[in-house]
Amino acid sequence: MTAAGLVGVFGQEAYRGRFEWGVSGAEAIAAGAGFVVVVDVLSFTTTLSVAVEHGIAVMPYRWRDGSAAEVAERYGAELAVGRKVARPDEISLSPAALRRVIAERPVGRLVLPSPNGSAISARFAAGGVTVIGVSLRNAKAAGEWVRARLDGQAVAVVAAGEQWPEGERALEREQRPDGGPQPAGERRPDGGLRSDGGLRPESGPRQEGGLRPESGLRPGGGLRPAVEDLWGAGAFLDGFDDLSPEAEMAVAAYRAVADRVPEALAASASGRELSAIGFAGDVAVAGEIHSTEVVPVLQDGWYRGVRLGGG
Repeated sequence: MTAAGLVGVFGQEAYRGRFEWGVSGAEAIAAGAGFVVVVDVLSFTTTLSVAVEHGIAVMPYRWRDGSAAEVAERYGAELAVGRKVARPDEISLSPAALRRVIAERPVGRLVLPSPNGSAISARFAAGGVTVIGVSLRNAKAAGEWVRARLDGQAVAVVAAGEQWPEGERALEREQRPDGGPQPAGERRPDGGLRSDGGLRPESGPRQEGGLRPESGLRPGGGLRPAVEDLWGAGAFLDGFDDLSPEAEMAVAAYRAVADRVPEALAASASGRELSAIGFAGDVAVAGEIHSTEVVPVLQDGWYRGVRLGGG
């Protein structure tokens, strides 16, 4: 099916409140939307929410390889390292670790690699649409912030999901022989802006040096719909009207756990996975429902915090 056919069948264009999964889902529902909302609760958008409420500018970056370090150095930013290899004084995708570090020293800029939330963020960084990051911590504030600016436009809410373990290992193994993609919004040599943040299309054959499509990273890999992202999307959409059936499903899922979010999050597959490898603290931070009024808004390739009621 052509890209136009994909949008026509799956685009939810009859509705102002839309919901889908992953980069392909984002591509399908973003047409004509004024806002793209990225939800990656464990842990990209939770860590993002902690960062921006402390005044840190965050660049979403898909690749965790040598190119990420080069980009961080170019912009005078710190680079988040792998959660399992981070030393006590290093920042990782762990929101609990980020809190510990910023309690000890100032952090101004952060390059935050993530194959899920960062990939979606980067895809729409220069696409004429407002991109925001939503977690359970800021879902209510973000919803109010967007509704105040919607003015009849549609909002496309995208749950990042996770990779099945084989897909995650494939992402770790993939290395580019060159310097890696340009970060979101960076200029090409000809002076134009890259609208895709340096990412290859998610559909179609593998291109030289790029990742395989999300649905076929390796046999057994691919996107795993993660219930915490469904809840985060529903928490954001609760209060919007003219919802697609998919968006209504997300709201219903959130309402089913709204009075026990921390417990439900800890019991989820992703929550149990993180707890099993020693990061129960990250799950606890992610479960701080509606605890912040700072909304991460992507501006010129960097997420920056905007407080509810601000600009």
